[in-house]
Amino acid sequence: MKKIVLLLLTGTMSYAALAQLNPKQKSPTAKDEKRNARRERINALIKQEEEGEIIFSKQSIFGIKLASDGYGLSYEIGRFHSPRVAMIYQVELNEKKTRTEKRFPIANGGFSTNSVVFGKTNNFYQLKFGIGQQRIIGGKGNKNGVAVMAVYAGGISAGLQKPYMINVRRSGEDFRFKSTYPTIIDSGFIETGAAGPFTGWGDVKVRPGAHAKLALRFDWGRFNETVSAVEAGINAEFYSSKVEQLMRTPPKQFFFNAYVSLLLGKRK
Repeated sequence: MKKIVLLLLTGTMSYAALAQLNPKQKSPTAKDEKRNARRERINALIKQEEEGEIIFSKQSIFGIKLASDGYGLSYEIGRFHSPRVAMIYQVELNEKKTRTEKRFPIANGGFSTNSVVFGKTNNFYQLKFGIGQQRIIGGKGNKNGVAVMAVYAGGISAGLQKPYMINVRRSGEDFRFKSTYPTIIDSGFIETGAAGPFTGWGDVKVRPGAHAKLALRFDWGRFNETVSAVEAGINAEFYSSKVEQLMRTPPKQFFFNAYVSLLLGKRK
């Protein structure tokens, strides 16, 4: 009897030990498979970054630009021809300002309620369409690095010269109307403030032109899926006729500026 009990105890202990050494493998759940796939994808993206490659087919980017002679907004679509080169298609809407223009407050009843840019004759906006290339010249090196890209593009530009309108009234009268510089200079009219950006569009003059730019783009977007970048460069524009923007300032036909843009977007 003792031998039988000992044999049973020995068998039970051996089975328990084998069970611990060879635990039963659970079949992976859908959640586990999804987690593993995401881990593998992140590892692949990290490897691509370390190699300086962008393995995507397209990108879309919005931009906010501050230039030495104005500001603007941009939108870009990119198509990758290789891991390091992409064709880019851009559209921009900008406003140019002269460096000498100054804004002065207008006091109405003792309070400053509006302001004007003294002597400004025209607002000058540009709707620009361009095509070019983005070329990687320096990979990130690691997941917290910065990719450096060269960007060059050019295209056509539609310059829009819009009269700068001023709200005025005659001395001793309450009747208000809109006029422009230099008409109101030495005319006895009293300025009551700028008429706003939505006036004067009925008298817009179109100035066709061409533009070109050269820039460096610094992208720190995580895993190359997102675009988080700063672009710094130079831009040149030439228009079919001279554009007047400010009294006593020579009109210009050629514009050259430096700019910085904040770019946000994604890649697929």
